Amino acid sequence: MQSRLLLYPVADIDTALPFFTEGLGLAVKFRDGERYCALDAGALTLALVAGEERLVGQPALAFKVDEGEEIAAAIARLVEAGASVTLPAAQGPHETRAVLQTPQGFALVLSAKP
Repeated sequence: MQSRLLLYPVADIDTALPFFTEGLGLAVKFRDGERYCALDAGALTLALVAGEERLVGQPALAFKVDEGEEIAAAIARLVEAGASVTLPAAQGPHETRAVLQTPQGFALVLSAKP
């Protein structure tokens, strides 16, 4: 799996965005309306998420399942390693997504191309 994405939930992207662009100086890489905005934070993409993209109420690491691997297999492997599923895999606007909780209690979002 690969990750360079931190999902950062916000109530409203337009309201939150100036802090990150003007305050922190991060550049917008991609925006999908009022639900998703990817910011360039160097080796990390910081993604502001709102509306239906706000899957969790706290910042969460997001991992993309390696191409060729089924998301169900990745979920099973993580559950075997101690994670628990908090939101089963479901088709989102652009990919299949699932939310897990690590053994330490942190949110982890998995995604895979359909």
